[in-house]
Amino acid sequence: MGRLTALHVARANKPGLLGDGHGLYLRVGPTGTRSWIFRYQQDGRRRDMGLGSVEVIGLSDARVKAIEARRLLLDSVDPIGARKSRRQAAAAVAARAVTFKVAAAQFIAANKSGWRNPKHAAQWTATLEAYAYPTIGNVSVAEIDPPMIFKVLEPIWSVKTETARRVRGRIESVLDWARARGFRNNENPARWRGLLEHMLPKQPKATLVQHHPALPYGDVAALMEAVAMQSGDAARALEFTVLTAARTSEVTGAKWEEIDFSSRIWTIPASRIKAGREHRVPLSDAALEIVLEQAKTRRNEYVFPGGRDKRPLSNMAMAELLKRMREAKIAVALAQISDGRRKRHFTVHGFRSSFRDWAAEQSSHPSEVAEMALAHVVGDKVEAAYRRGDLLRKRFGLMTDWAAYCGRGVAVAESAPLAAIVEPPKSRTRRA
Repeated sequence: MGRLTALHVARANKPGLLGDGHGLYLRVGPTGTRSWIFRYQQDGRRRDMGLGSVEVIGLSDARVKAIEARRLLLDSVDPIGARKSRRQAAAAVAARAVTFKVAAAQFIAANKSGWRNPKHAAQWTATLEAYAYPTIGNVSVAEIDPPMIFKVLEPIWSVKTETARRVRGRIESVLDWARARGFRNNENPARWRGLLEHMLPKQPKATLVQHHPALPYGDVAALMEAVAMQSGDAARALEFTVLTAARTSEVTGAKWEEIDFSSRIWTIPASRIKAGREHRVPLSDAALEIVLEQAKTRRNEYVFPGGRDKRPLSNMAMAELLKRMREAKIAVALAQISDGRRKRHFTVHGFRSSFRDWAAEQSSHPSEVAEMALAHVVGDKVEAAYRRGDLLRKRFGLMTDWAAYCGRGVAVAESAPLAAIVEPPKSRTRRA
C-alpha cells in the first residue's frame, strides 16, 4: 500500500481504477463519482467489495477497511459474506424492536389515506386493541408464529365469527406489510389457506354476515311519533334517516351543498357511498320539511351539525337517542320487541331493513326500485352496464309512500300527481 496520496485522490477525474496496493483501488466513474473498492479472489472468482464514497471515506480509512478485509481472507472468510451477515444481524435486532402494535400503527397510518371511509382507521385500531394487542401487541413481528395467532382467534372464532374473520385479515395485512419492510422473513402465520384452515374450524357461511337488528316495519310509525316529540339535531337526523332509508354516516355527513331544493334531491357523493358511486336521494314532503327546518338554524356546512364548530353530528348521536328513549320507556315501540320466544333490540342501520321489508311485503313498487333506493347494485354486471338511469322518478313515488306509511303525509295514490310531487312547493323554496 502507499501508492496513492491525498493529492492523487483529490485530483483524480479520469474514469477508471487507481491502485493503492494490496487490492485497494480508487474507482472513478464515467460521471466523475469516486469510490473505494477492495478487489480479491476467492475460489478462483474475482470479487469487488465496495468500501464507500470518497466523500465519506478518506484514504487512510479506506486502507484500514482493506486491511480488515484481508485479515478475513487469511481466515478463509469471505469479506462480502461477513458484511452481509453483520447487516442481517443488525436488521434482526432492529426488527425485534418493532412490535406488532408498532407495526400496526405504522400500517394504519400508511394506508388510511386510501381508505374510502375515514372510520376504517378507527375500526382497525379498535378491533386490534380489543383482540390482538393483549396477546401479540408487545411481541416482535419477527417472532409471531401460528400458535400465537391461534391464541388470538380461538376464543372468538365461533362466537364472534365476523369479528374474528376481520381480525385475522387485519393481522395478516399488518404482517405482510412487516415482511415487505424487512421486519420479518418467515411466511405469514395469519394466512388462512394452507395454514390456519388446519388449526381452526371452518365457519358456517350463514354466520359470516351478521345483519343489523331491525325494528319491524309495523312499529316504525309509532317510533316516528315518539321521535317527533324529541328536540335536537339527533332527533331530526333520525327522522331523516328513516324517511330516506340512508346509512348513518351518509346522514351525519350530509352537507348543504348536496341539497338541491328546486328539484328536491339530495346528492350523496361517491366518496361517502359504500358502493363507491354517486347516489341521488329523492326527498319526500316530510324529508324536505326536516331539511327546511334545519336551514332555519344553520350553524355550519352540515345539515345536522355536531356540538363542536365545523363538525357534523356524531355517528353515535342517533343510537344514543334511541337508548335514552328506550330507558325512559317513551314509546311502546321502543321497548324490546318480543316475538313470543325472545326479545331483541334494533339499531339505526336496521331501519334500512325495515324499509326493505315494507317495500317487499306492503307495497307494489318493483324490487329493483327499492334496491336502487338503498344504493344497492341492481342486477349482474351485464345488466348494470346497460342500465344508465337510477329510476329516480319511480323512487320519488316509493319514498312518498314510505313517508305516508311512517305517518308523515299521504301516499302517492291519495295525493297530487307524481309530477307535482317532484316539484317543490314554492313557499318552501322561498323559506330555504
